[in-house]
Order: sequence, then structure tokens, then C-alpha cells
Amino acid sequence: MNINSVIAKTYIFSNKKLTAVAVLGVLLGMSVYIFMNSLLVGFDKSSNTSIFRNTSHIRVYQDDEISKVLVKNSEDNYLIVNPKVVPNNNTIINPKMILETILKQKEVIVATPQVNTSVFYNNGKSQIAGISVGIKPDEANLMYNIKSFMVDGNFDLLKSNPNGIVIGSGISEKMNLALGDNLNLTSSKGINRTFKVVGIFKTNNSVTDKTKSYINLSSSQQLLIEGNSYITDINVNVTDPEIAEKVAAKLTQITGYKAEGWKEANATIMATNKMRKMIITFVSFTILLVAGFGIYNILNMTVSQKINDIAILKAMGFKGKDVIRIFVTQAVTIGIMGVIGGVILATILITILKKVYLGGDIGYFPIDYEPKKFVQGVVIGLVITFFAGYIPAKKAANVDPVEILRK
Repeated sequence: MNINSVIAKTYIFSNKKLTAVAVLGVLLGMSVYIFMNSLLVGFDKSSNTSIFRNTSHIRVYQDDEISKVLVKNSEDNYLIVNPKVVPNNNTIINPKMILETILKQKEVIVATPQVNTSVFYNNGKSQIAGISVGIKPDEANLMYNIKSFMVDGNFDLLKSNPNGIVIGSGISEKMNLALGDNLNLTSSKGINRTFKVVGIFKTNNSVTDKTKSYINLSSSQQLLIEGNSYITDINVNVTDPEIAEKVAAKLTQITGYKAEGWKEANATIMATNKMRKMIITFVSFTILLVAGFGIYNILNMTVSQKINDIAILKAMGFKGKDVIRIFVTQAVTIGIMGVIGGVILATILITILKKVYLGGDIGYFPIDYEPKKFVQGVVIGLVITFFAGYIPAKKAANVDPVEILRK
């Protein structure tokens, strides 16, 4: 250990209370930063998981058209303009060709057709309005991982049973339905058909669980009195959800149909997540910054108290860079102790809270160990403590020993 480190160590332990306060400030700042940012990542993962249980990365569909002025490029001024949605069949023309075109894109990993059917679920006198989704079971499971949130029955039975239906847990509870029971569906076209319950799923999204069901694609087409080429949506998953909007724009140009990314479809949720991220990042960074100011004030006070010692050291031949090294070493040592303590405290908090069950749509507390946030917190903490020590150290290095000793 060189002389600079010995002096820095002496300053650290000469005033243990101030050092303890500085370490505690960094410890709390570091633990709060790691905890809050890990919580932020947890919220985002929980939100995205909930979204992707019901939503594909990209949805390709026939968008509504708005009526336009009959005569284009006319100089006449129309007194009344009343744009309305043009009555139009929302089917995708030649879906097989469109599917093949989509699957040729290198970013696409799975694409599957879908038919959404507004229905009434009927069981005796009980009736619930909802939506029944016509799917190809294997492809839909690959996209949404439906089997992972099945709570009863076997999703694979949907493939072998054309009259099978998989219902949400809310429908099951409200209509007192169990596996093997019959459930009558009435479509918007007035078609009635009875299905057999082969499975029950639970997404932890109460709205979805109380209204949604899955049936075979052909069954949904029959409910709407349509042929086997009738498709309302083509759902697409890509290699990385973050590139969905870019790929969606590309698919719009290629297919001629509206391609909507999951972020666009969930704009309100995305805006809420963005606002939450800004608030948490600002608060957690501010707490770390306050801890840095605490170190700065303590070292600034130390410089003022030890001004005579600094003058003597410089008179003995210590250079300005030696003085800087002494105080920066002191600051970084405090920072390291605080960072280690903060990481330990954050780990303890995360370990405790991740086991807390909140219930509802959230389930367990949405937090986990995020190595990236731990590293990020350590780096930011050490950088702040370095500069918190460097500024007063620079002031100490500029001390003129002659002027101090004269006083």
C-alpha cells in the first residue's frame, strides 16, 4: 500500500460518522436504483406477456374504408361532407397466396389465419356475449403458447374434434361449465351450433377470460355462413417483437392490406409504460445523484478541515496529482462500500418481493433479478462517486502551501 492510499485510509477512518453517512447514502441510492429499474423491467415483461397471450406481433387485415367525394379534383366547394365507413366485406382475398408471401420474409417465424366471430354463449337461460376465435390449433399454439395457460382439459383435442371448443375460465365459472359439457353458440348471422368443451384456459386477464373462446377455423367459417377461403386476419410473429412495426410497414407494401404492429394496437398501454419508465428512471437516478452530493459535501468539508495537512503534504513534495489521488481514493472507497451494500440490499428486496402473490391479472409481484440493471447501477454509482470526489480533490490540489502556512 503506497503513502497516498495510507493517507486516504486515515481520512476515511478518522471521521467514522461522516464516512458511515456517505456509505449509507450510496447504499440506499444504489439499492433503490437497482430495485426500481428491475421492477420497471418486470412490469414491462408482465405487460408484454399479457399482451402476447392474446395478440400477435403483427396483425394483417382488411382495413375499413372511408367514403370520399365522388368527383375528384373538382373546384366546386361541397357544402356538406359526411365521411362514413364504406360497407365492405372484411375478408382477405386469396389468403393462401398472402400467407406464402408473408412466410417468405426472413423476419417472420410463424403466420397463421384467423376468423373472429362475435357470438352469444348460451347454456340454459344463461347468455354471455363474447368472441369466438377460429384458429388452426397447432399454429395458434406456436404463436400464443395457449397450452401454457390451460388450467383444465387438453388443447390438442381441438384438432381431432371439429365440434370442440376451448373456453376462458370466466365463461366456465359464469355458466357453470366443465369438461365434456355442451355449449351453444349463436353467431351474428343467427346461426346456432352446439360445441363440446374440451379445455379451459386462464390468461389472468379477466376481460379475455370472460369473453373469449377458441374453435376450429372451419367451425367459425360455418358460423358466419362463409366458405373455407374466408379469413378475417392473418397473425404474424417475428424474430424480435421490437422490430414488429418495421416489418408491419413492409408487409403493408407487399400485401396491400393493413399490417398493424402490436405497439400500434396497444398504443395506450405503450404510452403508460413509457410514462412509467420516465418517472422511475428520473426518480432512481435523482436518488443516486443525491448520494453523490452527500459524498461531495463530506469531502469538501474534509478538504476545508485538512487544509493545513494538505499544505504540509505539498510543502513536503507531494504533487497536485498525489492530492487528487488521495481524495479520489477516499471517494471511490466510500462508493465501493456503498455499491456492495446496495447490491446486497437490492437482492434481498427482490428475493422477498418476487415471492409475494398479488392476485388478479398480475399474479406474483412482477420483479426479477436483472443482471443488466445491476451492472448499470454499479457503473453509474461508481462514476457519480468518482466525480463527487474529483471536484473537491481538484480544489485541494490547487492549494498554495505558502499562503496557507502564512495564515
